[in-house]
Amino acid sequence: MSNKIKFFFQESWLLMVSSVVFGLLLAITDAAWKPRIEQNTIDRFNRLAGGLLTEAERFESVAAEPLAIEIGGKEIPVDVKRGLDGSGQTAGWAFVCEGSGFADKIRLVVAVDAAFEKMAGFGVLFSNETPGFGDKINITPAAGGFYQPQFIGAPVGTLTLTKSGDAAVIDAEIVAISGATVSSQAVVTTLNAWMVPIKEKLKAEGLLK
Repeated sequence: MSNKIKFFFQESWLLMVSSVVFGLLLAITDAAWKPRIEQNTIDRFNRLAGGLLTEAERFESVAAEPLAIEIGGKEIPVDVKRGLDGSGQTAGWAFVCEGSGFADKIRLVVAVDAAFEKMAGFGVLFSNETPGFGDKINITPAAGGFYQPQFIGAPVGTLTLTKSGDAAVIDAEIVAISGATVSSQAVVTTLNAWMVPIKEKLKAEGLLK
């Protein structure tokens, strides 16, 4: 038995040492890159939110800890940020919400007005939708997007998706991207699941009248 154990260590010591070394290298790499990745995420949020709430000069979290929002029967922490203009007044609210797309998760930066009554729009923080079809949810109004502009001024509440209609009319009815109904619905479903619970939580916390 002792010979077998000795043989095992003779044959596997290099593998065990290599595993420890690689593990340490991965941990060191993660520690080195994590702050940079987090800062890049913050910078991208600020860039997207700032493009939606153009009057906001800076964004501040409404609480020291993320607000606990019940979404789909689960309690999810959400870092709701207040967009402040040059005089320190609330220009609007912004937050990240997440849902299931056609190919992967979609993560959106959503902005609404100061009264939390109308959307200022959304930007895509992450998506992996089908190129040429579902990924059209990424195209901004400035880049000639068909889908995103429909949400600018849309009411905060229950949005519905339609395959036909006038995309120039801003209301609760959103016209789907041709050939990308699933991705179009994913955005609408995600917004419907997150916006109202966040609004209600802000009211409950006395942060919104």
